[in-house]
Amino acid sequence: MSREQDRTTRYQEGSLTLTGTVMLGTGVMIGAGIFALTGQMAQMTGTLFPLAFLAAAIIVSFSSYSYIKISNAYPSAGGIGMYLHKAYGDRLPTAFNALLMYFSMVIAQSFLARTFGSYTMQLFGGDESGRMVPILGVALIMAAFLINLLGNRMIQSVASFIGVLKIGGILIFGIVGIWITDNLAVDFSGTGEAGATGNFLGATALGILAFKGFTTITNSGSEVIDPKRNVGRAIIISIAACVVIYTLVGFAVASNLSLGEIIETQNYSLAAAARPALGEYAVWFTVAIAMTATAGGILASIFAVSRMLAMLTEMKLVPHRHFGMPGSIQKHTLVYTVVLGLVLTAFFDLSRIAALGIVFYLVMDIAIHWGVLCHLRDDVKAKAWVPAIAIVLDLLVLVGFVWVKLNSDPFVIGVAVFTMIVIVAAEQIFLKKFHETVRSEHEESNDP
Repeated sequence: MSREQDRTTRYQEGSLTLTGTVMLGTGVMIGAGIFALTGQMAQMTGTLFPLAFLAAAIIVSFSSYSYIKISNAYPSAGGIGMYLHKAYGDRLPTAFNALLMYFSMVIAQSFLARTFGSYTMQLFGGDESGRMVPILGVALIMAAFLINLLGNRMIQSVASFIGVLKIGGILIFGIVGIWITDNLAVDFSGTGEAGATGNFLGATALGILAFKGFTTITNSGSEVIDPKRNVGRAIIISIAACVVIYTLVGFAVASNLSLGEIIETQNYSLAAAARPALGEYAVWFTVAIAMTATAGGILASIFAVSRMLAMLTEMKLVPHRHFGMPGSIQKHTLVYTVVLGLVLTAFFDLSRIAALGIVFYLVMDIAIHWGVLCHLRDDVKAKAWVPAIAIVLDLLVLVGFVWVKLNSDPFVIGVAVFTMIVIVAAEQIFLKKFHETVRSEHEESNDP
């Protein structure tokens, strides 16, 4: 028994300040979205992509309401895992949706890692072999893993330092890019693959990936100073900061590159936009900021997702094996998270990583809002109309995104559906066996 108790994760209460929490959230948000999603969104909806970013911000603003309300009532290091547990209990919906969020966050790590590789290789003329991008991504994940082993204060210090550099650098890029452009007006008549509403909704869904990093803040609930007040404040500040930054950068890119150029350079479009605007030195500056931003995002994402999986493990909602490793369950889940991220980084490209991530996230997000609407509304003092609108908006962009991908890359939707079926089947078997074991032990303890 003592051995099991020694493995229990102990969180450092009050070890994260409001500023540090905001930096962890914006670390994931800014790290992924603005650097690699711009080109993919432009491919879907043409030069309307800055408006797709704004549409995504509106949807995320509605979505954040549920998370803020629950976090104010139940701050927890388990974050979304604990929120789902409050809504659905020890049942399949909790485990299924929590694992969708877990995989979505691991996918985000891989997305960040490959973005880091894509931008870094612009210093060397690109990656014609296609090998260096995943190699650099794998190296970044390993470095972030080592920093995560050093504890919260080190993570907060590094994330805060990176956050200041990153936000300052991106703001400089956006402001200067707009300032020196010959024509600030963006031609909104251009279209991408198709000018249909479905394409705009699909691009908006991708844009949500650029904001969904705010959910990582919820995984720090047990460690934030005054969590019932500061978790919600950190979420609002992070989203507001990203709206300003994404709007600036989106218009700067659209003003300095044609639609074709944005799509052609979709994995490193900010670096490409810097060249005509500010010259070769600006490319180096932009690449340096991208490397810094993605590194900070990886650091924050690994920190948050390993805590969520640890909480699910301790709630007996997912199976766990120690494999002979010492330390707490959270240290074990840190290792599992990193290993899975390494595999995805090595074998999946950016567009497919993003597609899987947004499908998993939106399904889980709908479950959170449904839980608030049907089970937690009175407990967390939520107004019913806000999560109801959030559900409708999530469904709209999810259907639009799936429709676009079914026409352009049906394989990735097949992978998403197959993965969800496997998660449901595996969790159903695990939970059934676990409940049978608990029932059997209870009956034995009651025998005379």
